[in-house]
Amino acid sequence: MDAKVIAAAQAAFPASNSITLGAVVHKNECNPEPTVGIPLSMMNRHGLIAGATGTGKTKTLQLIAEQLSNAGVPVFLADVKGDVSGIAAAGDVSDRTTQRAKETGYNWRGSASPVEFLSLSGKRGAQLRATVSSFGPLLLSKILGLNDTQTSVLTLVFKYCDDKGLLLLDFSDLRAVLQYLSEDGAAELKDYGSISKQSVSVLLRQMVTLEMAGAAQFFGEPEFDLNDLIQYERDGRGLVSVLELSDVQDKPVLFSTFMLWMLATLYNHLPEVGDIEKPKLVFFFDEAHLLFKDASDALLDEVEKVVRLIRSKGVGIFFVTQNPRDVPQTVLGQLGHKVQHALRAFTPDDEAALKSASRTFPKTEFYDVQETLTTLGIGEALVTVLTAKGVPTPPFATRIVPPATRMGPLTEAELGQRCSTPQVKKYAVAIDRESAREKLMARATGEQAETSEEAAPARKTKAAPAAKEEPSAWDSFIGSPVVKQAARQAARTATSAITRGLMQSLMKSLK
Repeated sequence: MDAKVIAAAQAAFPASNSITLGAVVHKNECNPEPTVGIPLSMMNRHGLIAGATGTGKTKTLQLIAEQLSNAGVPVFLADVKGDVSGIAAAGDVSDRTTQRAKETGYNWRGSASPVEFLSLSGKRGAQLRATVSSFGPLLLSKILGLNDTQTSVLTLVFKYCDDKGLLLLDFSDLRAVLQYLSEDGAAELKDYGSISKQSVSVLLRQMVTLEMAGAAQFFGEPEFDLNDLIQYERDGRGLVSVLELSDVQDKPVLFSTFMLWMLATLYNHLPEVGDIEKPKLVFFFDEAHLLFKDASDALLDEVEKVVRLIRSKGVGIFFVTQNPRDVPQTVLGQLGHKVQHALRAFTPDDEAALKSASRTFPKTEFYDVQETLTTLGIGEALVTVLTAKGVPTPPFATRIVPPATRMGPLTEAELGQRCSTPQVKKYAVAIDRESAREKLMARATGEQAETSEEAAPARKTKAAPAAKEEPSAWDSFIGSPVVKQAARQAARTATSAITRGLMQSLMKSLK
């Protein structure tokens, strides 16, 4: 290999505490020294893993995730197609892994990562839930497919519920409030603005559609505690939380928005840590185009803010998608590391996407970037990362080393054995406490009872019992149902305000 290429690679990737990616390739020659990698201290500068179908980007995701775990960094990743679950098992020795390890000079050894499986349906891991209140109107509007006018109506409803202390825990709560405000409670909106019955009808129809798709079970309590993602094994390795999505592949908007909720909530709750030796958590957003598809300007703005600012909380984000153009420019500009697998140019649109992708790489004298992107083999990528000083390296074609974990999925039997952990049991049973629906029902029942008493004829009453010692005025006041109810209500209202990882709350906190 050209000595200039090797010298440039050595300057770009000095031996340090890094996540190993592979070996430099130039003119079809692979040189095992130096090793191409990402400095561990820079993993919270975010990244992009892109490439056409079948080029190896999912295995690159798996490789980075298992090495982060070995370095003591917890990881969260989504398994959309069901082919990343093998990270929980040791990789098998094969001719392909042996050959690749030899070519790259990598000391490959099969080993499993500590894994906790999560599920939106509760069928393939710990049940993930979030309350409607914590999800907020912006994210909920994306799931329901609402336009700007309908989103503003939903925002008004959330504001009303906050002011009145009505907890929105699940869809039944939201439905009850919508029906109330469009009928008997319409007069209570005089200080907020009116909502039309047509808008309410649209919201209710969209909710029914989502419920028919099985999404109602994703909203409610107990809400998933995101602190459960930042866990460590006794040997110091970070926990890999794998969100199994193969059973809900037909609801991509739901799971992509749910993952964005997790990011926004993490931002709201994690403390500032600044620059640290290694991140507190790294988040892999597979099928990232689903997040940005048909997203409103307000939502895109908030995603950009989260990506830009969550770095200081010690959280890294990697977007995994087929083409860099799937990610908006404002977000793409925040991604310091790029692992670009092969792109194909079969159509004029493909060619335009190829040219666009090639322009995102730093200039290099060693590669024709556009040509290189079309000639990379399976398991090869054009890589540029931020050095420990924050400077982007020149791009180098890299032959990716094989993951130490299994490159195929777990069997159903193996997955079933891992779905009876304490965390699974913790979230297995849903809780239905007093919330908006119960309060509105109680209010309606009380009004009916008052009406019945007024209409009923006077009845004889029994003699009053002998008078007992009267409590003091203060004791009577403290023990009164009104005061007790007010105290409970204040606590619930405070909890709702704190829990809500609303994108709107995030917007206010960032101004």
